Amino acid sequence: MFRRNGLALALTLVTALLIAGCQPIALPTPAAEDAPQEGAVSVEEDNLVIYSGRNENLVGPLLEQFQADTGITVEVRYGDTAEMAATILEEGQNSPADVFFGQDAGALGALEQAGRFQSLPEDVLELVDPRFRSDEGQWIGVSGRARVFAYNSENVGEDELPVSIWDLTDPAWQGRVGWAPTNGSFQSFVTALRVLEGEERAREWLEAMIANDVQIYSGNTQIVEAVGRGEIDLGLTNHYYLYRFLAEDPNFPVVNYYPPSGGAESMVNVAGVGILDTANSPVSALSFVRYLLSDTAEQYFADQTVEYPLAGEVTINERLTPLSEINIPDIDLSDLADLEGTLQLLQDVGALD
Repeated sequence: MFRRNGLALALTLVTALLIAGCQPIALPTPAAEDAPQEGAVSVEEDNLVIYSGRNENLVGPLLEQFQADTGITVEVRYGDTAEMAATILEEGQNSPADVFFGQDAGALGALEQAGRFQSLPEDVLELVDPRFRSDEGQWIGVSGRARVFAYNSENVGEDELPVSIWDLTDPAWQGRVGWAPTNGSFQSFVTALRVLEGEERAREWLEAMIANDVQIYSGNTQIVEAVGRGEIDLGLTNHYYLYRFLAEDPNFPVVNYYPPSGGAESMVNVAGVGILDTANSPVSALSFVRYLLSDTAEQYFADQTVEYPLAGEVTINERLTPLSEINIPDIDLSDLADLEGTLQLLQDVGALD
């Protein structure tokens, strides 16, 4: 627990030191004939180093396919998103990484603030809705993850479902709700709550949940497991974890509920990518970014990881609520970079040991 928290804290602390000293540089745009088409990319370089905060089990097959399709030799270093971003900052101008592939907009925003990304071409940025990419053109989302209330359909009726996270502080939900305070996606949600409702309101909600005997788990998978076996009735999680269980047991008694409030609990975060300012292979790196936004990769996210594709004409998984039907809050995802403040708040209220 302390290791993950320390890494996330180190990320923001090192970011603060580097913001003043690093400026982004322009990324060269390859000629039109070098732009990747479906399933094939022509590039001038043939080596690429990727620091991935995305789990190898989730994206490893896609990165292998990219290598096969393009002929680019890929070296991938996997780890926690905050850990990988902190490593890039610690390595400074000596970092061997060409690309950072993170599972959280907060880490992407922190690297952007530190000036560690190159500017992406406008034609790439235009592939994705502005809500899901950097306002400064420094990073871009490639797949989306919605926050949901995962609930036990045998224990909770639809008429009982809460409208917002504030309803969960009611005594009626005492001891029935689970969260994972050491989890990066939960911490991003709390950061969004701080941004949208202010520091004191975020503190108020956290303290009310603790007073209401919220149950603590190590991650989203454990939360969904606990909901399924009836240990708790509702969990705060990301949408796609449920589908791993439904793939094994179609009768698994858990349903995702998208809260209609439009608050932090309705946030859609992104997994995204940026090209490092020290990239040795910027053309190959840009080809990788384009590949992640191609129909091939976006269909992979839709089918294999059950995430929301953010580019192309890819149809979402039929089990998902369309993004257009989610009351997504108006928030700049780069503003989720203040992980240090969130960790301090979680520690202050006792959510973290």
